[in-house]
Amino acid sequence: MKEVKVDPRIRRTRKLIMDAFIELSSQKEFKDITVKDITAEAMINRATFYYHFEDIYELLDKSLSEVLLVNLDCETYKSSELNEEVVCSIFKAITDFQMSLSTRCHRGYEDTIARIIREQLEIIFYQMLLKQRANEDMQALKLTALMLSWGIYGASVEWKRSGEKVEPETYIKSVIPYIMSGISGM
Repeated sequence: MKEVKVDPRIRRTRKLIMDAFIELSSQKEFKDITVKDITAEAMINRATFYYHFEDIYELLDKSLSEVLLVNLDCETYKSSELNEEVVCSIFKAITDFQMSLSTRCHRGYEDTIARIIREQLEIIFYQMLLKQRANEDMQALKLTALMLSWGIYGASVEWKRSGEKVEPETYIKSVIPYIMSGISGM
């Protein structure tokens, strides 16, 4: 499949808009950020904003997805096997992502954050499972990836809710044997 080249000016403008949004999100609540604020911060006009994004919600979605992908370093996991070290590393990346968001405004879009995290984790886990178990039922592998993504996300929420008393790696290591061998393997 041929890779489509994107004009560097388009990439640069999208980044400029996303950076302006991220900067504004550290100063204001999401509900208070307007397209006018973003265009002023990015020094672009409204038409340029709407050329790149349908609305501010799409911008939120794309910005959070991009930040998460950077945190997760997805390319590394594409070539990895699903093992204890990888699960630990993914959990650490998710908790780091959530902690970085806690310094910015994010009340009001927790559902968006949760969805983005779970979707990206599901993709990562599915690719790893598919690589390790290519001859198995794809639906079962998709369901397993889905359950792993929700489980890891849920554990990260509980870790944060517990007051982050222990390091993320320590927190998740106690359950990794159950994850890796399954309930019947214990």
